[in-house]
Amino acid sequence: MMPSAPTLRKLRCRLADVPTAVLLMMASGGAYAQEGVADAGALRLVSVVPRVSVSEVITNNVALSSANPQSDQITQVSPGIRISVGGARLQAYFDYSRNELFYAQDSSPQRSQNALNTFGTLEVLDNWAYLDFSGNISQQAISAFGAQSVDNTSVNPNRTEVSTYRLSPYVRGRLGNVANYEARYSRAISSSDSGLGSDVTTGDAVAKVSADRAFGNLGWSADASQQTADYSAGRQTEANRLNLGLSYAITPQLSVSARAGRETNNYTTLDMESYDTSGVGLNWAPSERTKLSASLDHRPFGDAHSVSFEHRTPRTAWRFSDSKDVSTTPNQAGFASLGAIYDLLFIQFASIEPDAVARARLVNTYLQSNGINPNAPVISSFLASAVSLQLLQNLSFALLGVRDTITFVATRSESSRLDTLSVGFDPNSATLIRQRGFSVNYAHRLTPEYSLGVLASQQNTEGVSSLQDSRLRLLSINITGKFGKNAAASVGVRRVVYSSVTAPYGETAITLSLNVQF
Repeated sequence: MMPSAPTLRKLRCRLADVPTAVLLMMASGGAYAQEGVADAGALRLVSVVPRVSVSEVITNNVALSSANPQSDQITQVSPGIRISVGGARLQAYFDYSRNELFYAQDSSPQRSQNALNTFGTLEVLDNWAYLDFSGNISQQAISAFGAQSVDNTSVNPNRTEVSTYRLSPYVRGRLGNVANYEARYSRAISSSDSGLGSDVTTGDAVAKVSADRAFGNLGWSADASQQTADYSAGRQTEANRLNLGLSYAITPQLSVSARAGRETNNYTTLDMESYDTSGVGLNWAPSERTKLSASLDHRPFGDAHSVSFEHRTPRTAWRFSDSKDVSTTPNQAGFASLGAIYDLLFIQFASIEPDAVARARLVNTYLQSNGINPNAPVISSFLASAVSLQLLQNLSFALLGVRDTITFVATRSESSRLDTLSVGFDPNSATLIRQRGFSVNYAHRLTPEYSLGVLASQQNTEGVSSLQDSRLRLLSINITGKFGKNAAASVGVRRVVYSSVTAPYGETAITLSLNVQF
């Protein structure tokens, strides 16, 4: 049901950024108003959107071979459902689809794949006990040095289905008028369908007590943590940390901190060994549009750091992150992430819709109406059977116009195996893996119902030997259009060139798809 004119006027009056709001209403054809607002202007607490997609891929190289390329026509039928909940106690997002793939030329038997992204928070007891949960099922590369593919229809032995689930109960509150406290336990399980991969189970326990303004602008904190990572094809590692810290608010927008502590782990030894640690940090938020945080810590394996910067204007959004730390699953996306482009627009739309669940619906509507894929990775994730040390840098930018949207994402990573004592098989078997890549996505609204999309991306992978180096290039063009209220179709063409010493290939494909929501 379309909202009344007074309801829309009230909604617009709440917007922190009127130019952007008007821009998005025009670009999305009012779709947000239909889905995000119900009778009398009240937000829907529960949104359920069943769907079914049918796509056809006509490729000249289904097995990604340079010696004997084989053409095929792949039909993919994908029923799915998206549920978002914005209640007082439960904030949740759930998106699942089941993909059935049929190969006309029998290049592969019928295959079934799952795709899931879900996350949320449940308030168990009023203002005290909570439960965070998340889950992800996706197709990922087994090895960083094997053949890389750009979609899930190619017959690629270096690709497998990976499932990751996480539960995190926690409590938080105040100790009288003295300090805040939080105690959290997180357990995550990641597994793959490949016999070459290693399942990993991680457990994290953290307890923290802090007071931001204990003595004027001076605050203090104390935290203790314990983490275990158990690999089915490797060994279990453990780390325990204790930190004491001080913070000082220079201004209401700027604060600095320092900490010192002790860490005990067995990352590089069979027995637990103890080390002194120290660190400094900075947080700066000059406005609700701009945020900067940075930290530097001296750890047993060297210096770890984290830098995060976000900035938005009425028509742009910027995001940069740079981190170096221990990683149990290299390159895997965050649990509550739907892709770099989605995250970027989620920041941009904060001034329009502060409620996270309602904003998720707004972002999804905008992406669908403009034919933008939020999940296109810049660099591929891969499987590992031991703890690694990872440097990860991300830069993303979005420019939103009335009829044009441009997004740019660049990523660089370096992963080195920290646990060299593990005897488990590692499909990457390298002391160092370097990856860098970028993607540029241009979407142009041809008419209120049709849009043109152009995507160009490149991924480079390097190992300790030049024989492991590879480069993946993609150029795709598609046109997306709406049919009626609930149906959309697209037609596109792509060209993929993969350069490597061991498994180079080229592929050209035509894609057609029809998506119907109920």
